[in-house]
Amino acid sequence: MPQSNALRRPVGRPPVTSRKQILSAARGLIDEYGWEKLTIRRLASEIGVGPTTLYSHVRDKEDLLFLLIYEYAEQIPHPELPSEPRERITTAAVAIHDGLAAWPWAAEVLTTDGFIARLGDSFLWLVETILAGVVDAGCPPEESVRVFRSIWYYTVGEILVRAHTRHRKMDEQDPTCLNPYFGNADGPLRHRHLAAIAGRWAALAGKDTFEQGLRAFVDGLLAQSLTETAETAARESD
Repeated sequence: MPQSNALRRPVGRPPVTSRKQILSAARGLIDEYGWEKLTIRRLASEIGVGPTTLYSHVRDKEDLLFLLIYEYAEQIPHPELPSEPRERITTAAVAIHDGLAAWPWAAEVLTTDGFIARLGDSFLWLVETILAGVVDAGCPPEESVRVFRSIWYYTVGEILVRAHTRHRKMDEQDPTCLNPYFGNADGPLRHRHLAAIAGRWAALAGKDTFEQGLRAFVDGLLAQSLTETAETAARESD
């Protein structure tokens, strides 16, 4: 008795692998093993296809990572922006920080120069907000790039330090040490200020002071830029 069509196994070409399936599997591998160990071959094996199939969707690992980041960045919510330029800059930078802090490996990938050209409108809206805030604060457009770059370095650095600290396995407290972070018992003789605070260092360093530091950083960057702009204008008028 012949089998019905419903019971026959499909023959011929395998099902088409979708980009959504690829990105979902890639996210799973990154969450489990880290982005450094993600390879096209490993991803293909996870999905159950040949590497050639994946290459019809992505050029290489870097392209795959940026596709993941693009998709993720599009989901970062846009905050309500205040009218004051400094506050707008800070609000946008905090949104970038909070979005990437949940996916710190993305921040590490984005340390590559030229990353902005690979991102979508949702993330670029936040970058645009920072650049516009700098110009609206009275700085020339070229200064907006320097200010954004400085804020970006500060933001990524904070994210990566905290992410790496969370994953680092601290040794048990050794009675001969100041604490797991610093030196040995003769530390107080060589570094008295460090020794005085060493016992509380971990607790103090663990506090979330990103926004507080960001505000001070933005104030300093804008003040420096405005001063340099005024000095340049004064020299040119002489």
